Amino acid sequence: MKAICVIPARGGSRRIPRKNVRPFRGQPMIAWSIQAALASCCFDQVVVSTDDHEIATVAIDSGASVPFLRPAALADDFAGTTDVVVHAIEQLALGASTHLLVCCLYATAPFVRPEDLLSGHALWLAQNPSRPVFAAATYPFPIQRGFVINADGHAEMLQPDCYHMRSQDLPETYHDAGQFYWADRTQWLERPQFSHGNVPLILPRWRVQDVDTEEDWRQAELLHELIYNLDQG
Repeated sequence: MKAICVIPARGGSRRIPRKNVRPFRGQPMIAWSIQAALASCCFDQVVVSTDDHEIATVAIDSGASVPFLRPAALADDFAGTTDVVVHAIEQLALGASTHLLVCCLYATAPFVRPEDLLSGHALWLAQNPSRPVFAAATYPFPIQRGFVINADGHAEMLQPDCYHMRSQDLPETYHDAGQFYWADRTQWLERPQFSHGNVPLILPRWRVQDVDTEEDWRQAELLHELIYNLDQG
């Protein structure tokens, strides 16, 4: 089955301006995702979907292809990932008769490894019938004990009945790792929700990190450097 990787990377990120091409441990952030996709050797094509000429140049220099530019309507703060992937499928015009498996890989996933992508690919293929596969990880603390801060500035538990329960008696909970999503052409066109009813590939928590704020960025760089040094022995 033909497999392509689509990496969404718009130019208008707000919380961390230009984060897709901002240097992260010596190279543009997006380069880490492109290199992992190429090293996995499971894709016929690694495509970056962007509206931005600088991102396109960086992507090409990193080994990806940019066969089209994304329209502005799919590059604002409200554009959904699924719509971007569907647009890429349509633009690539591979033909409905082509058996096509598509992995959406985020541009801000410097912790993703080639073997993770391969594991997601294998998990999708191993099912009968196959369901969309996505990367996930466990929460580090029981979310049943989470709280919000109300209008008075006071803590307000989301599930007060769980306050006196032992951590080991609470069910383990998981979250989307925000790294990659495997589905075939038909599944993408059906706009899948990567949660209920789909199949999670569980990653170790120490290799999952959102990068949405400056604090996230600094933490991610420190953790990434530590992991790299450990891997190098």
